[in-house]
Amino acid sequence: MGAEKDPEYLSTLERGLKVLRAFDATRPEMALSEVAAATALPPAVARRCLNTLVALGYVRQDGRRFLLTPEVLAFGTAYLSSMNIETVAVPPLQALAADTGDSVSLAVRSGREILYVCHIPSNRRIRLGAGVGTRFPLHATSMGKVLLSYSGEAVIEEFLAAGPLARLTERTLTDPASFRARLALVRERQYDSALDELDYGIVSVAVPVRDAGGQVVAAINCSTSTTRISQDELVRTRLPLLQEAAAAIAAELRRTPLLARSLAR
Repeated sequence: MGAEKDPEYLSTLERGLKVLRAFDATRPEMALSEVAAATALPPAVARRCLNTLVALGYVRQDGRRFLLTPEVLAFGTAYLSSMNIETVAVPPLQALAADTGDSVSLAVRSGREILYVCHIPSNRRIRLGAGVGTRFPLHATSMGKVLLSYSGEAVIEEFLAAGPLARLTERTLTDPASFRARLALVRERQYDSALDELDYGIVSVAVPVRDAGGQVVAAINCSTSTTRISQDELVRTRLPLLQEAAAAIAAELRRTPLLARSLAR
């Protein structure tokens, strides 16, 4: 049953959340007209949502402009604390980061993007920063291709039919046939490696994380600068370590089924 046909579905809540999610690094503050355009909501509806969020303390109004307040962090903090992410994922990822000097992350699929749930940064600066809550396009990331490759053919075809794959660099896969072939290769070798696909100068390798039933619920990766290491060397040296970390997280997920259910789509 579609959400629009479910009598328990609150469209007003959907609209309010849509307004909150419209703010990002490219739109840190907006006027009412900009919020309406970003959310595709009628201006009167966007105004009511903003006024409600201002009253609740999640949005601040500064003249004709609106911006988020730190109160919105309560949502992310509640998830991280209630699901014991710090206990389950952080120790093996920290050990992996310490062994490699890479940035190490755990992500799940969120629509057409990956969503970082855990991130251990390296001391080396790269062009694209990341952290918990960061989103990147599925098709341009090693974790994204890992997650999508195990989602089933119907989901893959739906993903490709939803719109063209944006070209972020000259190496970004945008041809549907080539992308399908890449996903088949990911399933065959059980990892993906991306070089200059999301941005120039970034190389990564990712593997799946499975729950007790064998379902892929997340992916983890090592990511670093191409000036440090070649793609072949990254795969050769990091893949065994990533597989060990994924196995350690999977073992913890068996002991924390609540988190496993939360991660699963």
